Amino acid sequence: MVQAAAAPLPSTAEPVANDLGKATAALRRTMVERQLRPFDVTDLPVLNRFLNVPREAFLPPSLAAVAYSDLAVAGKGSSGACSRALPAPLVLARFLQSAEIRPHHKVLDIAGGAGYPAALLSGLAAEVVALESDPELAEQARANLAKVGATQVRVLCGPLEKGAPEAGPFDVILIHGAVEDGLDALQDQLTANGHILAYRKFSGDSGMKVVRLERSEGKPAGERPLFDATAPLLAPFAKAPAFEL
Repeated sequence: MVQAAAAPLPSTAEPVANDLGKATAALRRTMVERQLRPFDVTDLPVLNRFLNVPREAFLPPSLAAVAYSDLAVAGKGSSGACSRALPAPLVLARFLQSAEIRPHHKVLDIAGGAGYPAALLSGLAAEVVALESDPELAEQARANLAKVGATQVRVLCGPLEKGAPEAGPFDVILIHGAVEDGLDALQDQLTANGHILAYRKFSGDSGMKVVRLERSEGKPAGERPLFDATAPLLAPFAKAPAFEL
């Protein structure tokens, strides 16, 4: 059986708002061709965002050299109060592709750290709200998003589990960390047929997967596992310890 060739990427990527990242354009293209596409990322709008947004702009200068490696990068606010991890590009790309974001969507991006996921989303959705609980990370995200011209992203600081009800409802909510429980408030902030993507930490040793939680006509409509991936457990979404006698 002969397989159809993958659709070619445009020869010229859409420029960011300034010259930042031009020197690493070739590295981004290599990342897309050698990491993302082999991991079944085929959505052209998603691929183009990874071509256009300089990942190094969202990392400390000491980590710029590994910006386009296939590694996850740990990160936290300077206060050390709230740890995050920027996933490997191939995992984040598959995550965004699975969210099926459309140009008319409003998206809530939770625990995106220094702003890289929100910058990618800014070229996919009509409106993006980024929520961080760490004030230092929220400030980093605002500064980094301004550097790449993604000034239309609204960055809020507040409890992750409470979401952003005043800015909703949202067609898609993305949670960049592992969850066990505590999603009820976020479910209520979805549109009637919206959905949530998160990393689900299962009990015992059954591992972790990216999951999609559906909503249909305003009611929860089940959870669908998508692919294996890991992320740090977000404390607000940890299951409360069971009482033992």
